[in-house]
Amino acid sequence: MSSDADALTLEVDGLHVAAQCWGEPDAAPVLALHGWLDNSASFCRLAPRLQGVRVVALDMAGHGQTAHRPGSAPYNIWEDVAEVMAVVDQLGWTSFSLLGHSRGAIVSSLVAAAFPERIDRLALIEGIFPEPVASVDAPHQLRNSIIESRKLANKPLRLFSDLEAAVKARINGMFPLSDRAARALTERGVQPVDGGYRWSTDQRLLAPSSFKFTRGQIDGFIRAIESPTRVILAEEGMPKLYPGYKEAVQGYSHLELFELPGGHHLHLEDQVDDVAKLVNEFFT
Repeated sequence: MSSDADALTLEVDGLHVAAQCWGEPDAAPVLALHGWLDNSASFCRLAPRLQGVRVVALDMAGHGQTAHRPGSAPYNIWEDVAEVMAVVDQLGWTSFSLLGHSRGAIVSSLVAAAFPERIDRLALIEGIFPEPVASVDAPHQLRNSIIESRKLANKPLRLFSDLEAAVKARINGMFPLSDRAARALTERGVQPVDGGYRWSTDQRLLAPSSFKFTRGQIDGFIRAIESPTRVILAEEGMPKLYPGYKEAVQGYSHLELFELPGGHHLHLEDQVDDVAKLVNEFFT
């Protein structure tokens, strides 16, 4: 994590929310939203490179140092939208820009669509569309979500003997990371316990959503975005994982698309300067 970050804590509808902040407090406000199973350290290299903005990077619910949502339900992304709006209202931001990565980019696009009058600019890294589901599959989606949530509630948390073991596990996760990137995310994403460390992440994040949007609903959200929008994709990221992803983004004339070398976490890796250049040009 960057040493020049300011710590911030908020109470949002009874939920303790932690964040890290970069930039002058009176600069143009930017809310940064990280990806699935990541945390605000996702922006620890990019945010200090951004000019003329105040970046507030959240640990989203169930991630990092933010509390877990109460109850037994899975983490549905529309709940993140409500929490984001509660956060910016507490911060006193009447309008703001969004900087999102992966799942955080998806949440950002939903926020921008639902509250277009509040969003100045929308910068999305490796994400914009939630994964669609056919209408006929909705009953199975709900059933599977409930079953998996119950299983995860009784699953023991993995114990790491030391921090290095946790870092190694993060390096070899779904999206491979460098030691530096994995260490930043791990240091903010574990908690010390007897015998070592455990992830602070809520295991219910591993459960499927109760419902997913259909392709038609997703199209409706993307078309409702009114703010200038820049999408940055990695050559070895979403376009490779999901064939046709880049072409789907190009299908919307109001979205500005850039593709850079690198993997899914390119903003946290060696490509950070290239990402920062595109974001700075966009925000200023």
